[in-house]
Amino acid sequence: MKECPAEMGRYMKTKVIYRCSNCGTESPKWLGKCHSCEEWNTFEELENQPQKTSSPSKRKTSPKRLSEILASNSDRIVTSIGEFNRVLGGGIVKDSIFILTARPGAGKSTLLLQVADDVAHQGYKVLYASAEESESQIKSRSDRILKGSKGNIWIYSDTSMNNVMASIEELDPDLIIIDSIQTFTLEEHNSRPGSPIQTMECANELLKIAKNNSRPRAVILVGQMTKDDEIAGLRALEHLVDAVLILNGENGEELRGAWCSKNRFGSTGEIGFFSMTEQGMLSIDNPSEFFMTQRGEGQKVSGSALTVIKEGTRPIIVEIESLVSKSFTPYPSRIAECLRRDQLNTLISILEQRGKINLYDKNVVIKTTGGLQLKEQAASLAIIMCIVSSVKDKAIPNDTVFVADVGLTGELKKVPSIEARIREIDRMGFKRVYIAKNALRDSSRFKNIKIMELNTLYDVILDLNMKGSAKTETEFPSPEDC
Repeated sequence: MKECPAEMGRYMKTKVIYRCSNCGTESPKWLGKCHSCEEWNTFEELENQPQKTSSPSKRKTSPKRLSEILASNSDRIVTSIGEFNRVLGGGIVKDSIFILTARPGAGKSTLLLQVADDVAHQGYKVLYASAEESESQIKSRSDRILKGSKGNIWIYSDTSMNNVMASIEELDPDLIIIDSIQTFTLEEHNSRPGSPIQTMECANELLKIAKNNSRPRAVILVGQMTKDDEIAGLRALEHLVDAVLILNGENGEELRGAWCSKNRFGSTGEIGFFSMTEQGMLSIDNPSEFFMTQRGEGQKVSGSALTVIKEGTRPIIVEIESLVSKSFTPYPSRIAECLRRDQLNTLISILEQRGKINLYDKNVVIKTTGGLQLKEQAASLAIIMCIVSSVKDKAIPNDTVFVADVGLTGELKKVPSIEARIREIDRMGFKRVYIAKNALRDSSRFKNIKIMELNTLYDVILDLNMKGSAKTETEFPSPEDC
């Protein structure tokens, strides 16, 4: 008797495939090494069940005209943590989902617990779900860093995303915090926590909850970071969320920096600064004060210069310090904690050739107050001038700032956003700034600042009257010899 194709399907052998748990690459057979991500022993056996064909589902919603769509669902929850609001573009969007990632111990959970407390004090319900910490551990941290009532915060400790979703249905929270997304699992998928399948499916379920038109909610995911300082899992996770917030900072250091590598509701690349203390993460609302030393009028030190850099859209005044000392070895040290070593060597070469100051037998050490990294060319003139100040043992006036790049010819080069930088200098009360010639279109708008527009590095050295020599026998040439 001939069997029908439908009956034969019952006895067909289920097809087995293998999927890499690191990158998601599929293979018909097991491989020891993944050819995509080159990781070893990451392939897991999965049953590839044939998908059931179904008729197209009935459409529940109809397309809307763009002009008719209301933006009310994208209102923001503005916290009292100023730097957190700045990074996200003004606060937490109510129908958004974003991910926060950092190295272990950087302060992810601490910051989010403070955010939860701030949002709860505004009358919103917050569900904090953690699969990494127990309820008692979270309670201990909250007693240390939070003040006041915690009545609007609910804590749930479990690894099941199904149970978390049931809790969301029961509590109806306005803000949901998941710590961390790589540690949760859905019962429908038979794979380990942290696998690409579990991570993406859990994230997709939370996305549906956040983007529900009838009940929008804000969802914050904590993402684990790999040894390469990337979010663990597939790149698709970053595409799925509205914003990716990265928290930087070394263990043992006070300064923490948070910046957005992606933000659908604000500027990408915006950065906020925090101070890690025993009371938690404190927002540094005026970084210009944090990244320079406060000195009195009569207090002057050599080897210090100020500049203005831009972090995101915000200009910040930064103090650069240098120490120049006699070297007793054939190869003097060049140490820079705040910039690349080859960049420091380039600036030293410019100073030696164009400024006529020999540093071949001198150790040079450069750092910034607060440990901020110098990534902009706008700090080049300030770096050179703090070295000049140190080698000459002459202090630069406390009310002076340098904002210019220095070319290999010794000429000063203009830098972008010069007007915004000078406005920050004016706001902080400084009286004089050195910039490149013709870098500013209209200097008459700045009444309280003396703007020194010069052509070369040597012009700046002469204008500051640093021709004396306390630590070196090298003399500056006269202007006629140049």
